[in-house]
Amino acid sequence: MTTPFTSFFPPSNLTYYSLLLALILTGCGTSMYMPAVPNVPMFTQKGELSAGGHVTPKGNITFNTAYAVSDHFGVLLNGSMLSSERRKRDMRYNQLEAGGGYFTTFGANDNRVLEVYAGFGGGSSDRTDKEEDGETGQMTYMRHEANFNKYFVQVNFSSKRKKSLALLGREFPLNYGTALRASYVDMHDYTLNNIAGEAEDNIFLEPIFYTRLTLNPSVQLQYTSGTTIGLKNRENLTAAYSVFSLGFVINVGGRPKDRLPSNSVKAK
Repeated sequence: MTTPFTSFFPPSNLTYYSLLLALILTGCGTSMYMPAVPNVPMFTQKGELSAGGHVTPKGNITFNTAYAVSDHFGVLLNGSMLSSERRKRDMRYNQLEAGGGYFTTFGANDNRVLEVYAGFGGGSSDRTDKEEDGETGQMTYMRHEANFNKYFVQVNFSSKRKKSLALLGREFPLNYGTALRASYVDMHDYTLNNIAGEAEDNIFLEPIFYTRLTLNPSVQLQYTSGTTIGLKNRENLTAAYSVFSLGFVINVGGRPKDRLPSNSVKAK
């Protein structure tokens, strides 16, 4: 049976359950690196502007902006930040990156979008691990601080208006897509309790899947799930965090929606 929930969060058989398992396994660790929600503007023509904001359960906030400079070239600017104080761990994280690349449409009615982007950026990470002695109640602190550089390559594949959700007498088109990002992260100025430590680097593969529900022609609600895979065995720069977020994406200046959705799902 198809429901509004399964329409907005569509499983895709083995891929979906493999991703869910990866989310569980990678969501409980610690790392100096936190993946952000990739920028997927779904451009179709020159002059389009995309902006989005997303938040994860851990409180990591991502802001994405993009602009289509021509009919096939776009530029990106992304930022993310986190400030969290908890009983066992405090975390502050900031990241800014920029990039550019190619996009094109294809398929029936040009409703498929392929985008390839590359870019670079940097940021800082400050993590304090806290441990309390059960007998004395004395607290022990381990503070990790580092700056880092980042380089990425990203491929996005999106499908516009494949289905729609019928709710309260209205049709809400659903867009689906995936993005595969490869990131090289290089730490520097790393200290442990203010003492210089060994800096690390790593290569991360960051596949994500997303669903967008169109609230109006310009505003979409986005659900994102994904994971992070580290190709190098590291102690502090590990693939400890996954991507699970909710947010909004605003697109203006795009191609008019001149066809009806090919499928419709009615809410019970």
